[in-house]
Amino acid sequence: MIDFNNSAFVKMKLVNPTMLMPDIQPLLINGEQVLSAYKAMRDYCVFTNKRVISVNVQGVTGKKKDFTSLPYSKVSAYSVETAGTLDMDSELELYFSGVGKVKFEFTGQSNIIQIGQLISAYILR
Repeated sequence: MIDFNNSAFVKMKLVNPTMLMPDIQPLLINGEQVLSAYKAMRDYCVFTNKRVISVNVQGVTGKKKDFTSLPYSKVSAYSVETAGTLDMDSELELYFSGVGKVKFEFTGQSNIIQIGQLISAYILR
């Protein structure tokens, strides 16, 4: 599992989820749909209608990957921070039962409010 206490997924930008599907598809369950995907240099996260799947790409070749499943059903709270004039990045902090805080940073072009709405739609059911 990714050590979220000592690392954050930083400077991620919106990407087309189809480019990540070869890695993600085998992890999806029946009825699970990929809604959006964000990628940093090598690491990435995928938001589905059930969970966030964060992927830590490891090793020189990048063939080794650590997949962490973070189900919305375990989110106890979350926080979004919008981009500002000088600080162009936005942040998402999710608080999971049993895991603690998970932090994601997005580039200024990312719509953090839309991400917050997506999470609300699934945790406030």
